[in-house]
Amino acid sequence: MKLPDLVDVLDRRVDVAFGPLRGRASTDRVAYLASELADFSVGWHLTNVVVALIRPDRELHALRMAATLGAESLLVNGLIKPMFKRERPDDWEQVASVQVRRPKTASFPSGHASSAVVAAILLTDAVPSLRPLWCTAAAVVGGSRIYTRMHHASDVLAGAALGAVIGMAAKRLVPLH
Repeated sequence: MKLPDLVDVLDRRVDVAFGPLRGRASTDRVAYLASELADFSVGWHLTNVVVALIRPDRELHALRMAATLGAESLLVNGLIKPMFKRERPDDWEQVASVQVRRPKTASFPSGHASSAVVAAILLTDAVPSLRPLWCTAAAVVGGSRIYTRMHHASDVLAGAALGAVIGMAAKRLVPLH
């Protein structure tokens, strides 16, 4: 089996696994809210500001995260997505009564997933005791993109991997400890 075939199998199997969760009021609310809050990294930037306000000693962390999220968005949406031009899943309108904004950019890789992992890594560096919260939030955002059928599972996995590279590079390039 060729790599594209394996990716298609993965994408289909994950989509089928999400099927029983779709259309339930509770999971719809969580997935659609997470997806919307992560649009343009708004939720991550708000979290970053709150952390900086509560912990003024973390202001440099906040600046690094804001700059990194900006760079991540330019890289993913401006450079990488146009190279791949992957179509988004076809049946996104059938997911639920609540609709999320349908991005005009390509599906691969998921910018929501990459920014979520960048944020989780840098927020963990700023407030290590809340690592489980940051990682859970990032996972929910990534999962929400599959749930809402805005992305294929492979888009989310690639976005998360890219976010990990960017987040770790930011920590290495701008060490704050």
